[in-house]
Amino acid sequence: MRRAVIGLGTALTLLAAALPAASPSGVKGSLFITLGTMGGPVPDGLRSQPANVLIHAGQAYLIDAGDGAVQQLAKAGIALPQVRAVFLSHLHADHTGGLSAVLALRNQTKVAGQLIVYGPPGTRELVAGITLSMQPAARAGYGIPGQPWAPPDSTVTVVELVDGSSAELGLMRVRAAQNSHYDFAPGSAEDRAHKSLSYRFDLPGRSIVYTGDTGPSAAVEQLARGADLLVSEMIDLDATMATVARNSPNMPEPARRDLLQHLSTHHLTAIDVGRLASRAGVRAVVITHFAGGTGQARSTRGYVRQVRQNFTGPVAIANDLDRF
Repeated sequence: MRRAVIGLGTALTLLAAALPAASPSGVKGSLFITLGTMGGPVPDGLRSQPANVLIHAGQAYLIDAGDGAVQQLAKAGIALPQVRAVFLSHLHADHTGGLSAVLALRNQTKVAGQLIVYGPPGTRELVAGITLSMQPAARAGYGIPGQPWAPPDSTVTVVELVDGSSAELGLMRVRAAQNSHYDFAPGSAEDRAHKSLSYRFDLPGRSIVYTGDTGPSAAVEQLARGADLLVSEMIDLDATMATVARNSPNMPEPARRDLLQHLSTHHLTAIDVGRLASRAGVRAVVITHFAGGTGQARSTRGYVRQVRQNFTGPVAIANDLDRF
């Protein structure tokens, strides 16, 4: 597994073989693993879709669940029953596509207890649709007459969050802030129905902020104030548009313009990430969600240089399955 150091003296070293990945309950403190670091919606063969897992006190918390999240958990040595809760930043498919497998495989393997799914408004509808799609398989079970699996909707609880919401999970406190991934007018019907959230995880001795997808946002800056680790998305606009052009060469021009507006205003460039980190006063930065891919090492070094135009602390470009 790859190993990278994000700075000595910060107590935030990328841990690879040194920690017992196959036994998260044996890990002292907390551990943040970037399961999937490719930004959607166009997949590639090098990085999995956006997903992360936070391990704390022997429990695993899935943070976004892009396609392949279950496979990436297995690669990280984390058994599905160890996942206590899921936090969704927003409901775009590249961040939720793997949730169906999480729920269905828990149902099929009869994992005890309910999984809690936290997310923005609409999460309840999303989960209801997933559990509805699971019913035919659950009724058939393993094909033994009279032995169906548990009703899928009984295996999951949904908690919808908005700006300022918080949750207590043991000694971990989670806070949510609405970010700028959407442009809906504050207080409008669209704004009430559709939100994109960033999360702060305050743990004993450590604080981690996850941006999810966002543009520049004063609310995220406030949420991240003084955090030990900022895990931030980043976009390379030119590389992303080139990827889209290869994937959809016949995209109509109006659709291309809408996408360009979305990508240029609802995401963070490397320079934006540095500004966010500096204004928030975080100790270290991990960059993930590479919508255009990371390309060659030269471009990766260029991203770090751009972040450091405004932020002087440790910066890491995450790979799938890196540990922080």
